[in-house]
Amino acid sequence: MTAYSPAQAAARSGFTLHTLRYYEREGILPPVARDSVGRRVYSDDDLATLGFLRCLRDTGMPIELLRRYGELCQDPGTVPERIALLREHAAAVEAQIAQLQRWRVRIGDKLAWYADQADGTSAAEE
Repeated sequence: MTAYSPAQAAARSGFTLHTLRYYEREGILPPVARDSVGRRVYSDDDLATLGFLRCLRDTGMPIELLRRYGELCQDPGTVPERIALLREHAAAVEAQIAQLQRWRVRIGDKLAWYADQADGTSAAEE
């Protein structure tokens, strides 16, 4: 098993050291192992968990739901609740994607309008 220092875990996860400590303190991340002098030592499993938390955070999951998800992950009997939470979040992500696609169409329409305006200006100057 590979062991990672907090700095290595931060670099690999994309979270800051402050965020790693915060996530552990808030129960979003399970307690991290410590070495003989009390320094945090992250495992591959911790990094995998951080990778999924990064996914959830980057897709807009609020901190309250991240905290709830972390709490649920501490209890093996909460798989149905975790499924429900992740399904709810997946639906929110789908709604975000749909909204982004609508905005992309609007931007495309505006770009086409500007292109027509630019073509009209160029033709008038010739």
